[in-house]
Amino acid sequence: MSVLTVNKNNFEDVKRNDKPVLLDFYADWCGPCRAVSPIVDEIAKENSQYLVGKINVEQEQELARTFKIFSIPTLVVIKDGKVVQKSAGVRPKSEILAMLEG
Repeated sequence: MSVLTVNKNNFEDVKRNDKPVLLDFYADWCGPCRAVSPIVDEIAKENSQYLVGKINVEQEQELARTFKIFSIPTLVVIKDGKVVQKSAGVRPKSEILAMLEG
């Protein structure tokens, strides 16, 4: 499955999804974000049991405020419509998967 571009128009559908959701908050100019991005892409391709989305904080400032994103990259896991994990900074694939499974 590919990564979904999440914005204010589709966020409610993403949030209500039956699958655990991984959201990657990023900006195009952010070096650490570019390091995390291929890992997030890989997780999306290898794990169809998760919905994986990316949110550009510059284009979706309202969503960034809603999630209290103060640094990027920030990864957020949502289950049953609620945030269950949140982590800022670069994380290895194993830690990101552990966030989704936890």
